[in-house]
Amino acid sequence: MNRFKLAMLTLALAVSIAALPTVALAEAETATGSETELQWVIGSGQKLDLGQIAQLTLKQDYGFLDGENTKQYVRSYGAIPSEKEIGAVFPASEDQQWVAYFEYTDSGHIEDKEKDKIDADALLESYRKGTEQVNKEVSDDNKMFVDRWFVEPSYNEELHSLTWSILFHDINNESIINYNIRMLTREGYVSAILVSDPEHLEADRKVFESQIISNFSVKPGETYSDFDPATDKKAEYGLTGLILGGVGLLAAKKAGLLAVGVVLMKKFWFIIILPFIWLWRVIRGKSKKNEQSAEDELSPNDGDGGPTVAK
Repeated sequence: MNRFKLAMLTLALAVSIAALPTVALAEAETATGSETELQWVIGSGQKLDLGQIAQLTLKQDYGFLDGENTKQYVRSYGAIPSEKEIGAVFPASEDQQWVAYFEYTDSGHIEDKEKDKIDADALLESYRKGTEQVNKEVSDDNKMFVDRWFVEPSYNEELHSLTWSILFHDINNESIINYNIRMLTREGYVSAILVSDPEHLEADRKVFESQIISNFSVKPGETYSDFDPATDKKAEYGLTGLILGGVGLLAAKKAGLLAVGVVLMKKFWFIIILPFIWLWRVIRGKSKKNEQSAEDELSPNDGDGGPTVAK
């Protein structure tokens, strides 16, 4: 197995349904030793398909798994894929610990009439009330607390993309974060999920947006402007519903955002929240392990008093 594959397989991959990143070289070797070896694509500036909907120009120093290989990667670690996977991008550098993951949801055309009416405060309060309700029904280890928007919901009218990020913390006051981009298409949307940690998210986001998202495009015939109201289906929700996980506008109007948030969190707790708790604990654990390894390498050798050399 070449160095590039080893480096990529030691990175973390999280999906919207289940997160199960690799945290050690031994685990990576186990994955590649499975019955079906992953088919990696090494970037050279070529265009790659993200399903039937989009394309990505993959630059050097990045690796790519298509939808089927992404699903296989998830299964190789005992997780269950969402079946919406269309690809994942990994940086080759061992100094970068992020992963960009892509899904496509055939939701129907989402109208952007709410683009100037997104109530960030109400949405955050909806998430907060929802998590408070769920916290009454789960163990302490699984409790989550909403802190604030890391990035408030914003809509890019030119790209027809919706972006937001929420900062949480767990019972041990450890920060957990997610970063989401939804790119609207003719009859659905592409989810771009950046997996990182709070300490590095700002820097990782810049790389993610400049190196990955800037090289993403929806295929002709599938773009937002290609929507034909005479033949194409429409989604039952708009931008607010998209942020709340696909809640219908009618339901939101009837129950109110806060009530919807409670129902949403109870129904999709493991989908929306738990993957990020698990991921951050893994990343933090990996960081501590690396720090300990570094200390071990610098510790005196019992035999000759010199530094221990890692083998």
